[in-house]
Amino acid sequence: MAAQRSSSPLDRLLADPTRRDRITHVESVPARQGRRAGWPAWAPELLVQRLGAAGIEAPWTHQAAAAEHAHDGRSVIIATGTASGKSLAYLLPSVAAIYEEDERREGTVLYLAPTKALAADQLRALRALRLTRVRAATYDGDTPRDERAWVRQHANYVLTNPDMLHRSILPSHARWTSFLRRLRYVVIDEAHGYRGVFGSHVAQVLRRLRRVCARYGAEPTFILASATTSEPAATASRLTGVDVVAVHDDASPRGPATFALWEPPLTELRGERGAPVRRTATAEAGDLLADLVVEDVQTLAFVRSRRGAESVALGAKRALHEAAPELAGQVAAYRAGYLPEERRALEESLRSRSIIGLASTNALELGVDVSGLDAVVVCGWPGTRASLWQQAGRAGRSGQAALAVLVARDDPLDTFLVHHPEAIFGTPVEATVLDPDNPYVLEPHLCAAASEIPLTEADIELFGPSTTDLLPDLVRRGFLRRRPAGWYWTRRDKAADLADIRGAGGTPIQVVEATTGRLLGTVDEASAHTHVHEGAVYIHQGESYLVQTLDLDDSVALVESAAPDYSTTARDITDIRIVEQLRSTAWGEAMLCYGTVEVTRQVVAYQMRRLQTGEMLGEKPLELPPRTLRTRAVWWTLSEEQIEGLGDLDLAGSAHAAEHASIGLLPLFATCDRWDIGGVSTAVHPDTGLLTVFVYDGHEGGAGFAERGYVDAVEWLRATSDVIAACECESGCPSCIQSPKCGNGNDPLDKQGALVLLAELLHQAPDL
Repeated sequence: MAAQRSSSPLDRLLADPTRRDRITHVESVPARQGRRAGWPAWAPELLVQRLGAAGIEAPWTHQAAAAEHAHDGRSVIIATGTASGKSLAYLLPSVAAIYEEDERREGTVLYLAPTKALAADQLRALRALRLTRVRAATYDGDTPRDERAWVRQHANYVLTNPDMLHRSILPSHARWTSFLRRLRYVVIDEAHGYRGVFGSHVAQVLRRLRRVCARYGAEPTFILASATTSEPAATASRLTGVDVVAVHDDASPRGPATFALWEPPLTELRGERGAPVRRTATAEAGDLLADLVVEDVQTLAFVRSRRGAESVALGAKRALHEAAPELAGQVAAYRAGYLPEERRALEESLRSRSIIGLASTNALELGVDVSGLDAVVVCGWPGTRASLWQQAGRAGRSGQAALAVLVARDDPLDTFLVHHPEAIFGTPVEATVLDPDNPYVLEPHLCAAASEIPLTEADIELFGPSTTDLLPDLVRRGFLRRRPAGWYWTRRDKAADLADIRGAGGTPIQVVEATTGRLLGTVDEASAHTHVHEGAVYIHQGESYLVQTLDLDDSVALVESAAPDYSTTARDITDIRIVEQLRSTAWGEAMLCYGTVEVTRQVVAYQMRRLQTGEMLGEKPLELPPRTLRTRAVWWTLSEEQIEGLGDLDLAGSAHAAEHASIGLLPLFATCDRWDIGGVSTAVHPDTGLLTVFVYDGHEGGAGFAERGYVDAVEWLRATSDVIAACECESGCPSCIQSPKCGNGNDPLDKQGALVLLAELLHQAPDL
């Protein structure tokens, strides 16, 4: 097996000498000794025995500390590394609540996971302990109707997700009376994933849960488990609305790990405006995955998009068909949009090692137990350091030596990071950004709460100060009715349907094979214009399809099997209008602003690029309706006098280049990636009359990313200038100022002009 070979997985990847220049840095993460604590005196004896039989002799000190906080009624977040045993920290007090000596005081536990796969995995682990008084069951969209009644009436440990809590449990809380009255603990697993719009929605769902519990006389303690994150206590308090204690000193042992930063080579091809083009990260990752499979190194390749995951798996299969055809069946793809039975089968194949190489979206970043992996390939910066370490930590979970490789995309942030390892290693992870007060988030949850139990003045403190302003507007629009006793839901339809907590918006588009009528998967409505437009290449489980028709009215995309040698990328045009300026600060004559904007975006064409090289093959027009988004943005302007002092400059190209680079660098300062945000730049914007560069949140109402950019603007924009200046290209490339999602084909762009504009902007910026 791979673990018994004399050379390391990294050495074997570098057996080809032409690859050695692709590694920009190797970080050795040393092994760490574990620190044990004693079992709490209150821990049920049977649980301790069963854990001992499973090889757990005693808890690590961080597990014991978190468990003690929870047992004493203090809400707690345990924010430690991957495979540090966070589940034991909530298992101890949860089982203790169920094993009360007085059975009449027996508590119940509600476990929330962001995915059904993680909840199912936790259920398997619970049942393996054979604790007869623990009646555990999942309650999700896959739970048969006849089983749901049993869960409501008999289960005392219910594993579900925020979606079911929002759409099913809370609206029908009267059917859960017995469970909610005794609710002792709410476990929130993978809490770092609740960020942006999704996290903001979940924060309001949890406030609704606390309100319903109070109705039945319960005040549950929250136990949150998270990857290492900055400000864990503050983030957890913002998510739950209650005071939370943090435990973040990781005392678990860890095997040695090697972490390599990998930059694909330049090719002879030239891209837009003659810029040099690197080999794509997906092609590089596919080759690495194939090589590791040949060496029997079980590897998980994390890819940022569904399409990318399919592409990496397809590339690995092609390479194996040439080098070792008998191994091609040991590679697969895993992503959201697959049918539940397909995902469960893939998870089991990974555990049994019948699959050696799996290309996955971050659907497998979470705590699904896939222990025994030898290596992880991260295809493109995943957006945050927290996510990077979470993904890398999937390897070596059994204590063996592990390999992690970050393969850079041709992108400003990826390029910056693989050449500045200090920005990854030894740097604290980010704080999680969420905004529960976003009116587009809060309004539908106020309606949902009113339909559950009429709202009263006493609820305003629970839901936040914005509630006072929103309630009259909801009454005026006919959603709520004001009576002396409070605010009541007035409609027959379900109030919970108003809030789409995943932030996708609209009815999902069903992807259907035209010749057979077979449902291949789904795409959220907001992504349909860019992913399943007419002519798009759609990949499902390694098979390629061409989209023949996108019917937005019927929410269906019809596809036909095909084998194109190219990928497709949508192009769009964007306009932006300032609705309200909320904050501003002067940097000399320059201005930095933050506020509400309205963005109108329309997909107008798509480009075709050759799969292995990225070579542009052509572009075709599309006729799709525009989409309008009201959101939050950060923007900066330069005065007319400042512009005049800069001399002859391509203002549009300079501002456009600065916009692209700043979008690329914002993820260093906010928990997002460049696909969560957008930008617009113009030499003269009609609302300001000045040269203006906008960066906006790509979610209705905002997600907190632009606000973080405003707060950290000096550091963010200086890093932007540094990236442009440090790039070795002459006039701009994807590693500095070109954007993969530019609606204008990266034209015009002026690299040197961007540096001039940013220097002028930062000239009188405040010192850090």
